[in-house]
Amino acid sequence: MDIEPGEMTVGQLAERSGVAISALHFYERQNLIVSRRTSGNQRRYKRDTLRRVAMIRIAQRVGIPLAEVAAILRLLPDNRTPTRQDWEYISQCWQAELDRRIVHLEQLRDDFKDCVGCGCLSLDRCGLANPYDVLATKGPGPQRLVDSAGEPCHPAGCR
Repeated sequence: MDIEPGEMTVGQLAERSGVAISALHFYERQNLIVSRRTSGNQRRYKRDTLRRVAMIRIAQRVGIPLAEVAAILRLLPDNRTPTRQDWEYISQCWQAELDRRIVHLEQLRDDFKDCVGCGCLSLDRCGLANPYDVLATKGPGPQRLVDSAGEPCHPAGCR
């Protein structure tokens, strides 16, 4: 079978990770994961590929583009199994982006139902929250939902 200790076939990786074989092949074409090829041209994956696949799936679930996932994964070592410290570093790299996404999600959950916050007067309530469209003088976009730098914030905490 040409499999070394600590390696998995693509089928084993798919079963263990819960990801379709076709998705694993796609991840490999995108350089998100790597395999070695046997003399019969079959893929073999190191067990630490499971962690990479898990991280890819989690990132996709929260909407992080695969290009950003690939950039982060390039920070991991190629020739050794990543350590806990390697994974902690990766986590720290995403901290600010994840915090920003959390704010966006909280806005969607808490604020969007009452007002889009843009000053467009497209909702009946906007005339009450933004009389005479005064927010238009501050520029385009959801002025009640971003700070002066254009970063998301809760309406009570903006400006």
